[in-house]
Amino acid sequence: QVQVVESGGGLVQPGGSLRLSCAASGNIFSVNRMGWYRQAPGKERELVATMTSGGRTNYADSVKGRFTISRDNAKNTAYLQMNSLLPEDTAVYFCNIASLVIGDWSYWGQGTQVTVSS
Repeated sequence: QVQVVESGGGLVQPGGSLRLSCAASGNIFSVNRMGWYRQAPGKERELVATMTSGGRTNYADSVKGRFTISRDNAKNTAYLQMNSLLPEDTAVYFCNIASLVIGDWSYWGQGTQVTVSS
């Protein structure tokens, strides 16, 4: 059994910063990808940023230069530093951990709300 728990969401003004955290626990495959996805009201869930256990990153074009993903492999924890936040960044942010070896091994957190508004 695997649990994924996000934290760090909240209300922030445009131009502000937030840091999200994601902790995965349980039987974790060491070769994995952890990532952040978001879903705004009325829209589909979209990729924000991912990082493999080997350090390879991938970012959505809309967040490049503003968001930074990092992780601590020993703790199975991922972080998303969000700077220069825009109202269009408002969404529920979900963390995912997925194996890079077994295709159907993937777990999601419950999500954390990020609201960017003045």
